[in-house]
Amino acid sequence: MGNLLHYIKWIILVAVIIILPFISNSFFLSMMILIGLYALVGTGLTMLMGYAGQISLGHAAFYGIGAYSTAIITGTYGLPSVIGIIVGLIIAGIIAYIIGHPTLKLKENYLALATLGFGIIIFTFFKEFKGLTGGLNGFFGIPMFNVFGFLFDTDIKFYLLTWILVLLGIIFANNMIQSRVGRALRSIHGSEVAASSIGINIQKYKLQVFVLSAIYASIAGSLYAHYITFINPNLFTAMESINFLIIVVIGGSASVWGGVIGAALYVFLSEWLKEITPTIFPNVGGEFQIIFFGLLIVVMLIFMPKGFISLLKKLGDKISFLFKSRNKAIENQTGGE
Repeated sequence: MGNLLHYIKWIILVAVIIILPFISNSFFLSMMILIGLYALVGTGLTMLMGYAGQISLGHAAFYGIGAYSTAIITGTYGLPSVIGIIVGLIIAGIIAYIIGHPTLKLKENYLALATLGFGIIIFTFFKEFKGLTGGLNGFFGIPMFNVFGFLFDTDIKFYLLTWILVLLGIIFANNMIQSRVGRALRSIHGSEVAASSIGINIQKYKLQVFVLSAIYASIAGSLYAHYITFINPNLFTAMESINFLIIVVIGGSASVWGGVIGAALYVFLSEWLKEITPTIFPNVGGEFQIIFFGLLIVVMLIFMPKGFISLLKKLGDKISFLFKSRNKAIENQTGGE
């Protein structure tokens, strides 16, 4: 029954993803694309934070590295989009390996500050290397994503591309956390001393998941660049890294689905705040959104530390229990007859 419910969930999800573009408008589709991109970053961060127990406040840097890499490769040198994405994820992976090697030896607040500092350094690079990145004026003329001549020039095409990659990312992450690597990460999260005492190479596994989460962020950044066709350094500030952190916290880091749930909640709440804030507080700008999400994180950490995914899990468990109870009652009734 457990496997059946698992497959039913996947079938429903895929069906919703396929049907959604044909019953929604372009604004909603653009929101779903943004949710998909954030979900990719959130899935990578979920593996890093939820399973390995490491924090990062610098993932906007990897998001930006992916965006600028594909922008330069395709916009400046005219190479195919796929090469741009591959180059982006290779650069992000190498930088994550170099940065992660010393910083992942740090713990908790020190690790957070180190990754925050890395994010600020990369932001400064984007801003100051104007000949390469365009500086604060931004990088214009990024071509639409295309694969062997097939152009993803409509929201529907880009939406399907994004969500196919999200599903592949979730499947990969799910397989990884159920493997020996996932068990090692969970043991590291539980106790590094205990994990080390049974022969687990802590540094190796932390570095691997850090690089993997950076690659997820890079792919999302590359897709984002091709979608909006214009980027500038202000899209990859430390605040964006904090937004990624918010996504994982409100979605829940105990499941790879937490990134998707968190991304959806974050995007919908942001749009809702844009609608109601001018009505309630006419003289307040974007600061209200920062305050709202700050308060939401505090409330979540106090009352729901495992995020909204924990609520959905409880609901799923209840449905599974009802199915099992019903089947058991039918079997008992059939046996009695």
